[in-house]
Amino acid sequence: MEQGTAETYRVFTRTWWRRNPSAPGGREPGAGRQTTIARHCTYDEARSICQRYNATHKPGFLSRKAEFTQEG
Repeated sequence: MEQGTAETYRVFTRTWWRRNPSAPGGREPGAGRQTTIARHCTYDEARSICQRYNATHKPGFLSRKAEFTQEG
């Protein structure tokens, strides 16, 4: 079976902090689970989706942001 050479990317959101009432500021570092918001995107599409999401959604206390990674 042959496979194409096109690179595709998956866009997802996740938090970068987790709640910990005993930690200073009430949180500690800890990457959360990834929630996919787009698949099979080109690099430019993935970057644009992330920029648009991050510009229109406040990250909040746990710093939820959009990112992307190469599928494969």
